[in-house]
Amino acid sequence: MTTPPALLIAGHGTRDDAGAEAFRAFMRELGRRRPDLPVAGGFIELSPPPLGEAVAELVERGVRRFAAVPLMLVSAGHAKGDIPAALAREKERHPGLTYTYGRPLGPHPSLLRVLERRLAEAVDPSWDPAEVTVLLVGRGSTDPDANAEVFKAARLLWEGRGYAGVETAFVSLAAPDVPSGLDRCARLGARRIVVLPYFLFTGILPDRVRTQTEEWATAHPDTEVRSADVIGPEPELLDLVLERYEEAVKGDLRMNCDSCVYRIALPGFEDKVGLPQQPHFHPDDDGHHHGHGHAHSHSHAH
Repeated sequence: MTTPPALLIAGHGTRDDAGAEAFRAFMRELGRRRPDLPVAGGFIELSPPPLGEAVAELVERGVRRFAAVPLMLVSAGHAKGDIPAALAREKERHPGLTYTYGRPLGPHPSLLRVLERRLAEAVDPSWDPAEVTVLLVGRGSTDPDANAEVFKAARLLWEGRGYAGVETAFVSLAAPDVPSGLDRCARLGARRIVVLPYFLFTGILPDRVRTQTEEWATAHPDTEVRSADVIGPEPELLDLVLERYEEAVKGDLRMNCDSCVYRIALPGFEDKVGLPQQPHFHPDDDGHHHGHGHAHSHSHAH
């Protein structure tokens, strides 16, 4: 039987010891989950081991092929530039090494389920979701596309779950920042706010989100504010990393199928899964035709 390609996990890196250890513990759990796979992981910056060291470790174990998965929720500078550059450098250092590169993790329905659990843990069980406004806080990037992905996650989290709203803020590099995001929730009439960090593991930035939330709550005693926990090394995250690995190995590069209502049972849209697609009219597309002639066929046979 052909040996499957190894799995290389690429992380952001953190100055927070607990965050770095959470990453390493996650790597060990992945190895236990798939004992048939050589698994290694490294960071782009800030904490050991560096990604190059992880590749060297795989090479020493006889690995010639691997699939790299970015342990990141959105595709920003690290996933788009730093990791590909690092992998290209390692290919030059280790002649004969081949690899494929997977895609970032979010916003996947299984992670949305974990976020929903984190919200449930943070709120009072007697609260009606319709009275709760969620502030989803992302890392923040200078890349508009990456920031837009956090807004997409917020919208998908809101769909079908009954919250008053899911607003978005960022802890660094992008507006609105956490206090501004909380101000916006209050201006929208929120009396109960849950701040939900869109982060995989504990670290300096999620800690900063919590601190800024507490400072804002102290200054606004009329608003009830709770802080939810990060996603953490949940079984869903392990499964998703392995799903991204399998995609990379098979070359299964897909469009936005993770959150497609025709493939995935999203809350309130379960009846659409597997629905045959028919041509249908968009009356607003071309008003002077009065709906005659040009039907738009949407194919969801990804």
